[in-house]
Amino acid sequence: MFKNLLSIWLYFSLCAIAFGQDSYQIKGSVINASTLHPIEGVNIIGKNLYAISSNTGNFVIDNVIKGSSYTFTISHLGFDSQTVTIKVKSPIEFMPIYLIETATVLEEIKVIGKSKRRKIKELPIVAQSVSKEFLNNNRENSLMQTLSKIPGVSTINIGSGQSKPVIRGLGFNRVAVVQNGIKHEAQQWGNDHGLEIDQQGIEQIQIIKGPASLLYGSDAIAGVVDIQPNKIPSPNSFSGEVNILGESNNDLLGISTGIVSRKAKWFYRSRLTYRDYGDYKVPTDKINYENYVFSLHNNNLRNTAGKEADASFSVGFISDKITSETVFSNVNAKNGFFANAHGLEVRTSSIDYDTSNRDIDLPFHKVNHFKITNNTSIKTENHKLYFDFGYQNNHREEHSEAVPHGYMPKPPSTKERLFKKNTYSFNMRDAFKPNNHNNMVVGLNIEYQDNSIGGWGFLIPEYNRFTAGVFGYDQYKINHNLHLLAGLRYDYGMIDTKAYKDWFPSTINNNDNSTSYVYLQRSKDKVLNFGNLSASLGLSYIYKNTTYKVNVGRSFRMPLANELASDGVNYHMYRYERGNLDLDPEISYQLDVDIDHSTKSFSIGVSPFINIFQNYIYLNPTANYYETLQIYEYTQAKVFRIGGEFRANTNISKNLQLDASVEYVYSKQTSGPKEGFTLPFSPPLSGVISANYKLKNILFFKKPKLVADYRITASQNEIVPPEEITDGYQVLNMSYLAQMDVFKKHLPVEMRLKLNNVFDTKYYNHTSFYRLIDVPEAGRNLSLSLTIPF
Repeated sequence: MFKNLLSIWLYFSLCAIAFGQDSYQIKGSVINASTLHPIEGVNIIGKNLYAISSNTGNFVIDNVIKGSSYTFTISHLGFDSQTVTIKVKSPIEFMPIYLIETATVLEEIKVIGKSKRRKIKELPIVAQSVSKEFLNNNRENSLMQTLSKIPGVSTINIGSGQSKPVIRGLGFNRVAVVQNGIKHEAQQWGNDHGLEIDQQGIEQIQIIKGPASLLYGSDAIAGVVDIQPNKIPSPNSFSGEVNILGESNNDLLGISTGIVSRKAKWFYRSRLTYRDYGDYKVPTDKINYENYVFSLHNNNLRNTAGKEADASFSVGFISDKITSETVFSNVNAKNGFFANAHGLEVRTSSIDYDTSNRDIDLPFHKVNHFKITNNTSIKTENHKLYFDFGYQNNHREEHSEAVPHGYMPKPPSTKERLFKKNTYSFNMRDAFKPNNHNNMVVGLNIEYQDNSIGGWGFLIPEYNRFTAGVFGYDQYKINHNLHLLAGLRYDYGMIDTKAYKDWFPSTINNNDNSTSYVYLQRSKDKVLNFGNLSASLGLSYIYKNTTYKVNVGRSFRMPLANELASDGVNYHMYRYERGNLDLDPEISYQLDVDIDHSTKSFSIGVSPFINIFQNYIYLNPTANYYETLQIYEYTQAKVFRIGGEFRANTNISKNLQLDASVEYVYSKQTSGPKEGFTLPFSPPLSGVISANYKLKNILFFKKPKLVADYRITASQNEIVPPEEITDGYQVLNMSYLAQMDVFKKHLPVEMRLKLNNVFDTKYYNHTSFYRLIDVPEAGRNLSLSLTIPF
């Protein structure tokens, strides 16, 4: 069904192009002659004709007459103007324009203008902006795997298609993922729950390392992955692209197509994405789990295949005072779990997991995430008001074989668990400048969640959650190069858990030697309230080519329903998990420092931090057992953390660029039952050395370049049982990037050929979900992706 819809979509996309040909058009692109990057906002002016280039450098001029000649003046601040004459001979005439930078004007911009990079320097928080070019060139199977090349960012991987973010060793609900101003709300508390976000079409991401509760609330105690709204298209523009991807390791086939258009004040965007992949291969033919050896057929990690279908559509309006965009999106995925990750029952299963590497057998999960967001900004004389509205529905099902456990009879179906989550969000900000030195923002965040459950396996109860926070901060300009940021926030939270009893009776031996059959109660009706204060104080100083930042902050995080009221078997982790209603909110204090020195040919930076948790919440293995399964209980402890990132970049020659980065986190519990141990899933010392070499044009390959990434990771000896020590490893990845002028008079096709794990190295990622059962990372993988613009 989806493939048919996709075919129809591509048909109408081509029809849109063909329709425009009937009226004769001049299409073109404006390129920086020095960097070969597109230039946005260029004026193309002719007699009674006018256009402005889009963010991709493209422009379209309609209503031209066949056989006529037209003369245009091309102008943009910082570039020499050009005069171009073109004669219309065909329905679409393509006019490439290369503008040369004006050196004197550029010097003025450096001194006077305030670019986005300058604004980031003035803001005293440790943040990194991720461009569309970085996302395209480093594309992996999931968004977070794509971002894992950034120092301080890692992932908890669940197979080849899912992963969740980790910033400086902290993940789950300690890292907020924000899209279009709204926090992404799914089942992110679970080890095996990935992000339901289509990474195709994203143009800009800001990653904040360190506590950001001041702006984003409770779940941003460790950092933020902020997927920012795409740029508004230029007036009277139309553009689109088709992305095609294929991979060898898991036989992945993927296609994504997007369209962006704008008239005068109204604009729209839309995108469809489909991915289908098989079991991925690992560089081993057997897995040893709980002293039982599982043989792998053709090195396939059986039952890790999956499918994903995503769709999004948005409509927006822009005027002098109001900008508004409403986005509808839906992500639907079905993924298999490695059969042996669900315990040892697979030994007696009648399923033939090796019949095909593309089928999805039990156990598997299905998830559908529907989201509506609206972002509206209103300009007044002295204020700019921002309003964000959001609704999300997350529907997740976990299926496994209907096998009796303990006193539980054989379940009636394969639906082990069902989670339904509805989230309603509202954000409001007022940004204003009372004078030339103060940039002030006051705001409000409100969120309500309605969570229901189903299936025969209980883990967490139904619950409702309400949070509200008010905040304000001021960025004060002491002088041109010295800026101070101070802010304060108060949050209130309420969680209401619902009672639950087993659907089957358990046998209880009484003190008088009699036996009772009881429907055990797993959770109670309980209302808990939380309130806390967050604060931040930072300083940024710019001295010539060096930027110094220091920030101290206090953040907090509300306990989650699984931490408070879980009481059941988590078969994906093969353990019994029990919550604690007496947990207090996590309180964190952090000191962040960032020093960055940049010149035209060289840059170097270091970002150390110190982090103290007053009452870190974690799942502690106990000496008790439930039906042969070890009981894990949520508890709290004081934790000390220290670490940071180092980065360097240099241009060895005109064609060769080298990058290097190192990241390290040290954690230690200073109280509680695991005093002296580190934290679970703590990433080891790791570094990446990258070389980027620009080649000469070869045949129809334009602007080709070769990229090599060599990752060196130390062993992780600091563990928390039942984790195991993980050996260090070295992995080489290589890429070949180029543009191809396949279609004359059209923009070039972008090609990316990547070879990951070049030497098919067998290694273990300490933060991988499957590391707990001794599954190595994926083996050698060759991928080819094409981006075809139109």
